[in-house]
Amino acid sequence: MSDIKIVDAPPGVEGAGFFATTVDKVIGMGRSYSLWPLPFATSCCGIEFMATMSPHYDLARFGAERLSFSPRQADLLMVMGTISKKMGPVLRQVYIQMAEPRWVLSMGACACSGGIFDTYSVLQGIDEIIPVDVYIPGCPPRPEAVIEGFMQIQKLVQTESLRRRDTPEYQKLLASYGIQ
Repeated sequence: MSDIKIVDAPPGVEGAGFFATTVDKVIGMGRSYSLWPLPFATSCCGIEFMATMSPHYDLARFGAERLSFSPRQADLLMVMGTISKKMGPVLRQVYIQMAEPRWVLSMGACACSGGIFDTYSVLQGIDEIIPVDVYIPGCPPRPEAVIEGFMQIQKLVQTESLRRRDTPEYQKLLASYGIQ
């Protein structure tokens, strides 16, 4: 049995050689397959991410061919590894410098919850300073988990309304983090 769901075209918009849809869906599809991730790797999760980008797993086939190491040219922040409280303001600045729309993927136990480092100097999850869209658990997570997390981001990007970022709820979320 196939997981492919075939949806009937709306009446009056189907014909030979054309297909009609909404602008939201076209833009969402285009964005989801052309994400430019910014890897923010501080420890062992960064090595697993390198393995995910290697030819064996090849994250590029999902539309993440170009890694961006400039926050102004990236739309997906991938935080991997232990984030100390001293590094927190740097991570926050990187997030703020990214243009909207932007998404955040937290990879590994340390970025998600502080991991084994329950100390005064380690952030107990990056969601204390920036909003997170997808969490990838593991210490470190396998490349298959990274690909699954990336596909969850793609699904989020495809289904997100173009107006979501202008809603009062989204503005309230950013304000709760002190981001304007």
